[in-house]
Amino acid sequence: MHQKDHHRDLPKEITFKVIVTSDTISSRLERGEPFEDETGSEAIRLITSSGFAVDGPIYLPNRLDAIRDRIKGEGGSGGADVIVISGGTGISPRDITVEAVSPLFDKELPGFGELFRRLSFESIGTSAIASRSTAGLVGRALVFALPGSPPAVRLALEKIILPEAPHLLKMAKG
Repeated sequence: MHQKDHHRDLPKEITFKVIVTSDTISSRLERGEPFEDETGSEAIRLITSSGFAVDGPIYLPNRLDAIRDRIKGEGGSGGADVIVISGGTGISPRDITVEAVSPLFDKELPGFGELFRRLSFESIGTSAIASRSTAGLVGRALVFALPGSPPAVRLALEKIILPEAPHLLKMAKG
């Protein structure tokens, strides 16, 4: 089957949710202090400019339970079709997003992480090996865990997620 055949009769109405994991932003938000979030804002801009509905950004601390509870809640009926999580995919002790979401996957999409790292290598060189970006299906929702930098989120959304989300959702529904 050709790629154009895969992209026929795709869902038109797709809802995205953007989640940013950041202890700094979460604690400032809790204290009512101002903060800047370039990454979440960039994700929202790219998704809406592609014609999709989006909710967020939602800010979560780097805690397994906070991330898992939010993803479990979104993966059921009535939740978002696509969840984009920014932050927590590196190798520092606080980077726990991959550990939070991976056990929830009903189906993993290993090709996403592989392709993302290849494309990242083209822009940032060998630093791409520090990314543990991953994706999978949780219930009926596609979940993508991305690095916390605006360029990484832009790369993943523009080159992979936005072009492929409709096709992936169609396949997931059978």
